[in-house]
Amino acid sequence: MSQFDNVSVVKQANVYFDGKCVSHTVILADGTRKSVGVILPSTLVFNTGAPEIMELLAGQCRVKLAGETEAQPYAGGQSFNVPGNSSFEIEVTDTLHYVCHFG
Repeated sequence: MSQFDNVSVVKQANVYFDGKCVSHTVILADGTRKSVGVILPSTLVFNTGAPEIMELLAGQCRVKLAGETEAQPYAGGQSFNVPGNSSFEIEVTDTLHYVCHFG
């Protein structure tokens, strides 16, 4: 899917890590919430509440989920799952464009 139709967008951006990650919350007609954003080259640690699917649209990164010893490479066109109440370390090497699917 290259676009979301019939959505509401929260105008205030979510800005994390001194601007290295910026996203906007999108709310679909059925109430489903997603975020759409970019992560600039950096190494960051994100904590999760709900489970997440990170759909990567463009860019490259390495991801190490909580409890794992090795980071895995990912690029645009791929996705990875993060359990709820967990965390992941992400090393972005090429600006990463993503959609985060919650729940």
